Amino acid sequence: MSGGARARTREEIRRFLAIGAVQVAELDLEGEGGSGLRPGPGSPPVTHGEVFLLVRRAGRPVGTLLTRVPEGSDPRTVLWEAARADHGTSRQRGGRTEEGGGAAPRGTVALRGAGARAPSGARAPSGVPRVAAGGDGPDAAVPGGPRDAPTGAGDGGGDGGAPPFVSVVVATRERAGQLARALDSLLAQRHPRFEVVVVDNAPATTATRTLVEGAYGERVRYLCEPVPGLAAAHNTGLAAARGELIAFTDDDVVADARWLTELTAPFAADPRLGCATGLILPARLRTPAQVLLESHGGFAKGFTPTTYDPGDPPRDEPLFPFTAGRFGSGANMAFRTEVLRAVGGFDPATGAGTPARGGDDLYGFVRVLTHGHRLHYTPYALVWHHHRETWADLEAQAYGYGAGLTAYLTAILAGRPALLPAFLARLPRGLAHARALTAVRDTGGGGAPGAHGTRTHPWPRRLSRLQRRGMVHGPLGYLRARRALAGTAGRGAG
Repeated sequence: MSGGARARTREEIRRFLAIGAVQVAELDLEGEGGSGLRPGPGSPPVTHGEVFLLVRRAGRPVGTLLTRVPEGSDPRTVLWEAARADHGTSRQRGGRTEEGGGAAPRGTVALRGAGARAPSGARAPSGVPRVAAGGDGPDAAVPGGPRDAPTGAGDGGGDGGAPPFVSVVVATRERAGQLARALDSLLAQRHPRFEVVVVDNAPATTATRTLVEGAYGERVRYLCEPVPGLAAAHNTGLAAARGELIAFTDDDVVADARWLTELTAPFAADPRLGCATGLILPARLRTPAQVLLESHGGFAKGFTPTTYDPGDPPRDEPLFPFTAGRFGSGANMAFRTEVLRAVGGFDPATGAGTPARGGDDLYGFVRVLTHGHRLHYTPYALVWHHHRETWADLEAQAYGYGAGLTAYLTAILAGRPALLPAFLARLPRGLAHARALTAVRDTGGGGAPGAHGTRTHPWPRRLSRLQRRGMVHGPLGYLRARRALAGTAGRGAG
């Protein structure tokens, strides 16, 4: 390593270690004067300092902002004024926010807004009413009981009948403490008809089974999948699912009480819908790694409901449908059970826990789209995600994301060679997209939908290099995973 490279590395480390914690909170504009202010899941009450704030209206997420509460100020007043200024009567045009509720407090930075535009050509399907970002739709008010059936369009029963029965699948491995937190939030869902299925993936101990069977009894079904890999675990859940719809989330999330209702509601309105995804926000921003990741967009995809139709590709998405990362993430997705089964489920050679390192969710999205079904993203279906906490975690995540991206593309083309001409036609733009995706990103604006409007911290070169190395590794990792699965099947047959 040259002297200049070492100096850059030292500076990146210095910048990284200097990143301070940010408080996470949420505030509903229906609660006058900030009375609806609450800390994020597992967070202490808000005090002075930087705050990442989710703004809701009538319970529905409408945007986020980053602001600072001065020492000695009342957090409720400061955050209420900031939320009203940014999301009270504001509209965003061309990336600029036109304020309608008064000037934002000094130091306020809008990270994402409800007015972000959907991709051209991505639209609400026929027959689906467009719901304003303010949440004034028929399901804006939800009964207070944790298992009460919501009324109106939000109950998933658009024809006035009972909402569909939903299977919620959580794959996990040796993280009983996090799993308990996730299960508690799932059992508090306001959707009236669902089951929760835990798939214990290649367990090394009995901790997960003991937790599920001992603490949750008949409220949660326990399954064991000995073949390692997230996709294999999800396929086990798919095979056992009893629901008309199947939703997937991770063991490191806390699901909003309205999550399942909002995630499954779009299926009732659109018979061609095969998949729905939702909003993922940070549960905590306590460490430099967590703040850095969220500063560059985290997992969120914005606050505009968007439908992707393979029959009418978005005009500003020349790589559609191969840029599957734009559609959502595996911690917050649902499918029609019969559709996911018909397309073959997830490729077991993809996903965390395999040499491919990831890509199982992206594979599922593209398979559904290439079989003619629509995919809908809704910002109203919210889960809070516990981001990884250390630099080493970020390194593993960056490499895994790169590997998963090219691994899932390899899996798609291996499974449907007829897609190869379309893929090759998009390859030059795809390479340019990959370079942009893994570029060293400094502070400033820009980014894909769902990214922060303003980046508060630069993205280190080390992480960009690791993501590119992962992309090179992805196809090889996928092939290794396929061989490992073949070997497992051979031993089982013997």
